[in-house]
Amino acid sequence: MAGPAQEITTLPGRPLRDEYEVLGPTERAGFRLARAMNRGRWKRFWTFCQRHIGSLWIHLATYNLMNVRGLENFERTAADRPVLLVANHRSFFDMYTVSSVIFRRTKRPIELYFPVRGKFFYDNPAGWLVNLVMGWWAMYPPFFREAKEAKKRAFDKFSVRELVRLCSEGEGRVIGFHPEGMRNLDQDPYTLLRAQPGIGKVIYEARPQVVPVFITGLINDLPKQIMGNWTGGEKVRIWFGDPVDLSRFYEMRDSLRTHKELSDHLMDRIAQLAEKDRVEFGGGEKEAPAADRR
Repeated sequence: MAGPAQEITTLPGRPLRDEYEVLGPTERAGFRLARAMNRGRWKRFWTFCQRHIGSLWIHLATYNLMNVRGLENFERTAADRPVLLVANHRSFFDMYTVSSVIFRRTKRPIELYFPVRGKFFYDNPAGWLVNLVMGWWAMYPPFFREAKEAKKRAFDKFSVRELVRLCSEGEGRVIGFHPEGMRNLDQDPYTLLRAQPGIGKVIYEARPQVVPVFITGLINDLPKQIMGNWTGGEKVRIWFGDPVDLSRFYEMRDSLRTHKELSDHLMDRIAQLAEKDRVEFGGGEKEAPAADRR
């Protein structure tokens, strides 16, 4: 009888044996659980919960603060092809808030996926609970890129393939991704970190529709964020940009340089949205922000 590692390699879309075996027992269990929740009937059930429960409580916690611009840019994307939302990253709640807006303010079909770091969300049962309560299991696929556990990066080869698959086809499929790769802790909301080339590689291979998003005004203190809705917290602003035409990059050679240039181009588009926010909410027009490429 085949063992777990052998069994997992016999089905399409599963990691290869040498990719899967680098994970510890808890990580394997977390991966199996999350993957099952993102397929078939389970995925449809959790999407129902996201639309009717998750989006509601986010709305109730932010409705006095919420300002949305350019949502029509997302609405005019084709519903029969995946849409990749590429956004800056300053708060744990960035993509949750975006998901609430698109669920509540659009009528199009939506099936959400948020690639996430495997640390905590997949190596700790408490992380599984957060994935359930906050994301309705949408934090998938996981990436293990911590320097202290370099061997686990072998699993990321599968995660890249899985992300390419999700971005390649699927009606209503919406994938949220942060090109910066980590939260930006700078106090200036208009600074952006350098783009990582990984998302450029995924886009180059998958050719999804790509919509840039700029988010600001959220904080990482959940109770304070919720109370701010009634006590005069900072306005939450979400800007959706025009779908990005990336055809010129697809004519370039498939290389790390191309992937990085593509990712940098997306960060520039996010920076343009940041400048619009600065003009409307930040006190006047200044030099457009740009990603730190030092």
